[in-house]
Amino acid sequence: MPLVESTLARDLAPVDGGLTDTEAGKLTEREEVRNPSTSLSLPGTKVTWAERMEDEYETEILQLCEEIAALEAEKENIEREVSVQYGQELSNVLGAIEEDDGRSRKDTSKLMDDIEKMEKNLARQTKLNGITLTACRVKTIEKSKTKVVQQHRLMGHCCHLSFQVQFEIIETQVEDTFIRKVMNLSIVMDGNEIKDITSVVSRVEETKSLLLFFRILKSFSANCEHRSKTFQHFKEKYPDMVSLPEGCQSELMLIQSPKLQGCTMCIFWDIEVTLEGDVRPKLDLLMKMPEKAMRMDSKNIVENAPDYFLNLLRILGPEASIESVIKTVCV
Repeated sequence: MPLVESTLARDLAPVDGGLTDTEAGKLTEREEVRNPSTSLSLPGTKVTWAERMEDEYETEILQLCEEIAALEAEKENIEREVSVQYGQELSNVLGAIEEDDGRSRKDTSKLMDDIEKMEKNLARQTKLNGITLTACRVKTIEKSKTKVVQQHRLMGHCCHLSFQVQFEIIETQVEDTFIRKVMNLSIVMDGNEIKDITSVVSRVEETKSLLLFFRILKSFSANCEHRSKTFQHFKEKYPDMVSLPEGCQSELMLIQSPKLQGCTMCIFWDIEVTLEGDVRPKLDLLMKMPEKAMRMDSKNIVENAPDYFLNLLRILGPEASIESVIKTVCV
């Protein structure tokens, strides 16, 4: 124990004359390692760890500032060289862009004017021919330098007849000439009267004649509308005598007199359409009389009534002829 105490006393005893510069520096380094945030100012020390880091950061900042200044100067030189070497070309390009922009605005304005004219033309055509288009779709199926195939679908109505037409237009370029053909024509119609034109529609699909179809559609729809309005007129004028079993859009009208039990006249108003596209009405009169009245008909009036009605049609037309038949029943 006395030996240990003497050793500790020797180590802890202050050294005469203070620490040398080397010993003080080593002590400072050891203290900085233990606590870097602590700045020691021991006798004989010159620069702390924090001060050295601050000097390094300031040096790096100065270097970065110098690099930035050099890059900015290089950028200005490059811009100056580009302006001198390509300034005229850039000016021409910008001028061309502005010119194209102005042309695009003019083209857009012209396109809007064309659309407005087309809409007015479509409205005028609808008013003239009675055909109203409700939808129109175009799809490009094939496109090359010499051939373009487009699929068209039109939907609309004429009077109360609805239709949907789908077809393809093939445009082929032969030298300086463009040839167009209609292919794969398909027509779908909706209405009670379509049975009268089924065969004609099939014929149109075979011949791929769109013009013929729309010409037939217009004339046929007009005749159907005329028949419907005529039947409705007589139904309202003679409600006790005229009946429409299948509605005003059918081809049948019955005339029955309350005073003549069992006496019935049937007006059949068909609309015939030829394969050439001719549309014409065909009216027939059929009579149903009781057997007693038939035996009393010595002049065969009932038997000859259809022929008499046809003669009236040729002279007076449908409306006046039907009016004459109804008045005859009233007597």
